[in-house]
Amino acid sequence: MPRYTALIDGEAGAYGVSFPDLPGCVAMGETIDEAMLNAAESLREFDSDVAAALGVIAAPRSAEQVLSDSEVAAAIRDGASLASVPLVRQSARSVKANLSINAGVLAAIDAEASRQGVSRSALVEMMARRALSTMA
Repeated sequence: MPRYTALIDGEAGAYGVSFPDLPGCVAMGETIDEAMLNAAESLREFDSDVAAALGVIAAPRSAEQVLSDSEVAAAIRDGASLASVPLVRQSARSVKANLSINAGVLAAIDAEASRQGVSRSALVEMMARRALSTMA
């Protein structure tokens, strides 16, 4: 799974995320967590749009390579920070996965899925996407 270096800038209530390797791919959020979740979705949509036009997005550079970019270095000096965002591509198909999980955790997942009106699988997928987009 490719991971793209993202540049986070802003202040409480208005954070922005951009991808130095992918000009035009940006996201916003009121909190850093929200901005990062939106960045993961923006990255997925950017990839999908480029693929629909029969293109391929640029391969991610290493964080060190991104930091060597003078514009990124200047943004860091001005208070921005870097994060790593995974590109989790949307597939047109679902697959079965056999998982072992603590019975209490499974009961909590089922209760929350019921509360939200979604399936267990849908809830687990939503939680996984969230976790993947906020991991360093």
